[in-house]
Amino acid sequence: MTIEEKITLIAETLDTDQDNVKPEIELKFIEEWDSMGMISTIAMLDRKFGKILSAEQIEELKTVQDILNLMA
Repeated sequence: MTIEEKITLIAETLDTDQDNVKPEIELKFIEEWDSMGMISTIAMLDRKFGKILSAEQIEELKTVQDILNLMA
């Protein structure tokens, strides 16, 4: 999966415009990064990538790049 495909998947998961999702963007500046956006992202990482996040890992998500790193 290319980085562009991953960014598209994140944008779809958060139900936001793909222009809002760039690796350097802090999640707190994405309007859709609320409790539902966070839960949707956690579910997507589990379903698509088999990643089950701990509470500590969830708290460490600060940028789009942090999510991309988990999609390896």
